[in-house]
Amino acid sequence: MNILILGSGGREHSLAWAVMQNPKCDRLIVAPGNAGIAQIAECAALDIENGGEVVRFADENAIDFVIVGPEAPLAAGVADRLREAGVLVFGPSAAAARLEASKSFTKEICDAANAPTAGYARFIEAEPAKAYIKKQGAPIVVKADGLAAGKGVIVAMDEATALDAIDDMFGGAFGGAGAEVVVEEFMEGEEASLFVLCDGESILSIGTAQDHKRVGEGDTGLNTGGMGAYSPAPVLSAVIEERAMNEIVRPTMAEMKRRGTPFQGVLYVGLMIKDGQPRLVEYNVRFGDPECQVLMMRLGAQAMDLMHAAAEGRLAEARVNWADDHALTVVMAANGYPGAYQKGSVIKGLDDVSEDSGNMVFHAGTKESDGQIVSSGGRVLNVTARGQNLQEARDRAYELIDGINWPEGFFRRDIGWRAL
Repeated sequence: MNILILGSGGREHSLAWAVMQNPKCDRLIVAPGNAGIAQIAECAALDIENGGEVVRFADENAIDFVIVGPEAPLAAGVADRLREAGVLVFGPSAAAARLEASKSFTKEICDAANAPTAGYARFIEAEPAKAYIKKQGAPIVVKADGLAAGKGVIVAMDEATALDAIDDMFGGAFGGAGAEVVVEEFMEGEEASLFVLCDGESILSIGTAQDHKRVGEGDTGLNTGGMGAYSPAPVLSAVIEERAMNEIVRPTMAEMKRRGTPFQGVLYVGLMIKDGQPRLVEYNVRFGDPECQVLMMRLGAQAMDLMHAAAEGRLAEARVNWADDHALTVVMAANGYPGAYQKGSVIKGLDDVSEDSGNMVFHAGTKESDGQIVSSGGRVLNVTARGQNLQEARDRAYELIDGINWPEGFFRRDIGWRAL
């Protein structure tokens, strides 16, 4: 098969790495890709949010299967355009992608499906939102309704922070994403993620993970796109996972189908777990980043077969073959992230890192310049390892980091601390 992956981050590098291990893959193109992806696959300059351009590229390159990595092309309807052109694609329609693209839509679906989630109110003006916050008190959660690259959620531990978040969102800090705001009850418990594949009818769980969203050790400081992750998530026991499937995922998928917008692709189910009860924090309609990296390390070549089965409506016959292992990834980010940071610093030592099925450095924000790998983003590398247990995976990941020479970057030294 000729396969096209859309995206340029660590998530897409790990997807490409897994796909390349599958003997059914004859040719792999990643658009636009990055410096690490270019070492294992072809990269192509392409506007991945332009459905017409993606369709033309797929036609010109005889692409058999397209895997959409990030959320923006899905929200822009790229999967719809590919389906209309008869190209097999893994990823939901724009209508189904609203589960991530609109927080208020997700709440509406949860209400209809009776899925347990946080109490909420939605607002299109600042003053009523502020009055609601003053009435409810803190801690409280303020969310930009639309896509904000993982940064449009403010967990406010005091009222002043929440009110500032309202001003920021309605003031344009998150662009159009903040034109509508959802204010939610603060949920206590432990957060974890469940990943399920859907084909419009059938649903298949493909793993659990936990990530570290805060920039500082001990889960302190500003929210980021994610500073590290590990799989499986110990808090998501088989009993709790099945409860989440029965009370949250299956009712949601049934409601989406009832509305004429069946979901096909991967559903990232963010959960808050307290006293054995899972409640929905959020849905994402693509693999998490960096959660995808640890899932791909554990799934390997079968990941492509599972995604292909979802795209073709064959999930009912699919099975996941899990190794009894653990995986952990540590994000190396540019100094200053998630605030202002410099691009273009040289990263040394990558050629000396021993990469195999148990140890990988997935590139996120990198490019090649004059034969050297340089930083080109905030989150730059995902140093990832497998082990028989979480401690072993963690030790291996940090050993890999010790071989990388990048003074302009930083990383957290405590990834996995909650589980360990």
